[in-house]
Amino acid sequence: MEFEKMKSRLDHLLESQRHGELRGALMMLNEVDIAEYMQTLDKDKLLMVFRILPKDISSDVFAYMDNDQRQTLIESIGDTEVAKLVDDMFIDDAVDFLEELPAGVVKRVLQNTDVKRRNLINQFLRYPENSAGSIMTIEYCEFHTGITVSQAMAELKRTGIDKETIYTLYIIDDQRHLVGIVPLRKMILADDSTLVDALMDTGVISVTTLDDQETVAESVRKYDLMSIPVVDTEGRLVGIITVDDIVDVIEEENTEDFEKMAALVPSDSEYLKTSPFKLALNRIPWLLVLMVSAMFTGGIITSFEGLLNSSAVGIILTSCIPMMMDTGGNCGSQVSTLVIRGMALGEIEFRDLPRVLWKELRVAVLVGAILALVNFVRLLAFGGAGITPIISFVVAISMFATVLFAKTIGAVLPMVAKKAHLDPALMASPLITTIVDACSLTILFSIATALLTF
Repeated sequence: MEFEKMKSRLDHLLESQRHGELRGALMMLNEVDIAEYMQTLDKDKLLMVFRILPKDISSDVFAYMDNDQRQTLIESIGDTEVAKLVDDMFIDDAVDFLEELPAGVVKRVLQNTDVKRRNLINQFLRYPENSAGSIMTIEYCEFHTGITVSQAMAELKRTGIDKETIYTLYIIDDQRHLVGIVPLRKMILADDSTLVDALMDTGVISVTTLDDQETVAESVRKYDLMSIPVVDTEGRLVGIITVDDIVDVIEEENTEDFEKMAALVPSDSEYLKTSPFKLALNRIPWLLVLMVSAMFTGGIITSFEGLLNSSAVGIILTSCIPMMMDTGGNCGSQVSTLVIRGMALGEIEFRDLPRVLWKELRVAVLVGAILALVNFVRLLAFGGAGITPIISFVVAISMFATVLFAKTIGAVLPMVAKKAHLDPALMASPLITTIVDACSLTILFSIATALLTF
């Protein structure tokens, strides 16, 4: 509601061409809110509003705009404006922006960028996608060992304005090896003559440039960090990753896992901006795999055709097929979801497989017993004249065995997948459900064949 009021006022000022008042109104907003408002504008108005913004905040607003709008602006403004815009952005924001642009637009941007900054951007673009090096920034505060607090604070006041964060200060030696960190709070409270060496914490948590971004996010979460240093293979400090980038990584990784758990090929594109053809391509591969695998279920039913065609018993067993398959699939999905989440949070490792399996077996016994009992009573009470105690027992014991199997599969498959260096999310609901469906039918028909006499 507040956004609608704000948008209405800004639209009125824009339509009335009261650019001075519009500029003032925009200056009262956060850069994020300005970028959100600009998403509602067409190309001409977008360019006009962007040029109304003061130069010192236009780059910040630009960093929060979506990729389509940023590309539109780059294609509409002059080379001098492009160079100024990219030069004013933090290096990690500039790299993220350029990674999403067509090659021709990237070439134009880099041609109009300062040579030193262009070399830096090219260096960042060479890091593997989704690695720590590709998301780090070089705008941080570093000091050499041997200087005093007074010297460090003077340098911080001189250069801190251009840094992405100043809350953690990084201490390096003459070879640029990272030797410690100092929180800004410690520096402020210390005597001016104190050496920074005496204040620094040498137990530094760091990552390397080639570490996967998911590993970086896990380290930040585990140790409650606001930023984490990035070092090369020789331990030299080359950048840091701040928590705002980590939040983006967590959102990206969670989205990817959700898509895999729903049997979708992961996509970086926004849903409303993705063509139906692209969406279909993302969905078809796993749908084909699951459809083919479901044929085995049909084959199982066909192989027990004689059992199903045997008068009233066949009708009763056929009516139990959907219940058996759905219950087994749901049980497997419940376990796999909890196990995948536990592994994502670092609570469960492959070495914990025996403990997880033992726990889920006990849960399966309790759940399976209750579901089996309910089905036994339900069939005897409401199943009709053709239901006998032995038929009810067959369905009940099949239900118990299905739950036991589904819980086991749901616990084991994601952990085995991770051990095999596969994404555990691949073993989530659709795949586990398909496996359990086939096995639940085999269990039901095998027990029925063994216990029932026709």
